[in-house]
Amino acid sequence: MSTRWRPGALAVWVIPLVVGFIQVMGSTGADANMRYQARHLDALAYALLVAGPVALLARRRLPVAALAVVFAVTDCYILLGHVLGPVFLSMVVAIVAAIGAGRRVAAWIVTGTGFAVLNGVGALTPFGPFRLRAWPATHALVMLIWLLLVLTGAELVRIRSERAAEARRTRAEEERRRASEERLRIARELHDVLAHNISMINVQAGVALHLMDERPEQARTALAAIKEASKEALTEVRSVLGVLRQVDEDAPRTPTAGLGRLDDLVSRARAAGITVRTRVTGRPYPLPAGIDLAAFRILQEGLTNVTRHAGPGVTATVRVAYGAGELLLEVEDDGRGAPGDLPGGGDGIPGMRERVTALGGEMTAGPRPGAVGFRVRATLPMPVDGTPVGTGARDDARTPDDQHAGTPALDKEHD
Repeated sequence: MSTRWRPGALAVWVIPLVVGFIQVMGSTGADANMRYQARHLDALAYALLVAGPVALLARRRLPVAALAVVFAVTDCYILLGHVLGPVFLSMVVAIVAAIGAGRRVAAWIVTGTGFAVLNGVGALTPFGPFRLRAWPATHALVMLIWLLLVLTGAELVRIRSERAAEARRTRAEEERRRASEERLRIARELHDVLAHNISMINVQAGVALHLMDERPEQARTALAAIKEASKEALTEVRSVLGVLRQVDEDAPRTPTAGLGRLDDLVSRARAAGITVRTRVTGRPYPLPAGIDLAAFRILQEGLTNVTRHAGPGVTATVRVAYGAGELLLEVEDDGRGAPGDLPGGGDGIPGMRERVTALGGEMTAGPRPGAVGFRVRATLPMPVDGTPVGTGARDDARTPDDQHAGTPALDKEHD
C-alpha cells in the first residue's frame, strides 16, 4: 500500500468524518424499516451517532480514552432501544486505533468492561431507565463473538503494521549502509587513481627538470609520460565524479581498469625510471569485475609505493598467479631507502587491505624476509569453476631497443 494512502498518513479528521456520515445515513435508512426496533431516531439518537465519530478525533493522542468514550456512547445508543444500523463502526475504528498504538492490554480491558456494562444494564431492562425491550443471551453471545473477531483483526493489523515498519527501517538502514560503502569505494578509487598518477607525474617532472638542458630528448620523453598520466587521471576522476553526480555519461574512452591493462601499468612505472619485471603464472581466466578491478588497483598501489619510497635505480617484480580457487598478487622491490621511507604511513596500504578484506582475501605488507626492500602480497579467493590451470610463465626485463634508448623497460623471458 502506498504510504500516502495508509490510514495513519491521512488527516486525523478524515476517518471520523467518513464514519460519522456512514453511521448517520445508515441509521437513518434503517429507521425507515421498523422490523428491528420500535423506537424512531430522535435528537438524542443523532447526537449519540455523531458523538462516537467526534471522540475518534482523539484516537491518536488518547487512544484508550477515545475507546472508552466510544463504548459509552454506543452502549447508551443500544440501551435506548434505537435501530442498530452501522452504529458499531466507531467502535471498530477505536479498537483498531488503540491496539495499533500499542495499548493492547488497556484496549482489551476497556472492551471487556464495555461489553459487561452493556450486558449488565441490558439484563435490568425493562426495569431500568432505558427502553431496550429485551437483551437475550443470544444477543450477548453474538456481540461477544463479534468483539473477539474485531480484537483479533486489530491484532493482525498491528502485527502487519509493525512488520511493515520494520521492513521500512531495514530498507533505510540498508540504503545508508550501501551509501556508506559507496562513499568508501569512491574514496579508495580516487586515492588509487590520484596517488598513482600524481606520483608518476612528480617523478617525471623531476626527471624533465634535471635533463632539460643536458639531454632534451629524454626530457621530452618524461614530458610525454606526464601528459599521458595526467590525461588518464582526468579520465578516471571524471568517471568517478560522474557516479557522485548521478548523471549519464558517455562510455569511457579507455578500457576498464583490470589485469588486462597490466602492460600499460608496468610501462608507466618503467617510464618513471623503475626497472620492472613481471611474472604471470597459471593460465589466465576471466575474473569477476570486482576482483579484476581490485587486483589492478592493488598492483597499481604497490608500484606507486615503489615509485615514491624505494629510491633511485630500484628493480621491482610484479607477480600474478592464476590458481584454482585463488588469485595471487605480489609486488616487491630491492629498494634501499631508509626504514622511515617505507610505505605504510599513508592511506595506500590500508586501502589495499580494505579491498582485499572486502573480497574475503588476505594481505601482508612489510620488508622482504632476509633481504632489503619491501613486499606487498595479496591473495584473493576465486570461484572454482573447474577450469584447468596451466604452468606457463612469463618474465619481463629489457628489450635491446630499450637498452639502446637508455630507459628501463620490459624484457620478455619465458620460464
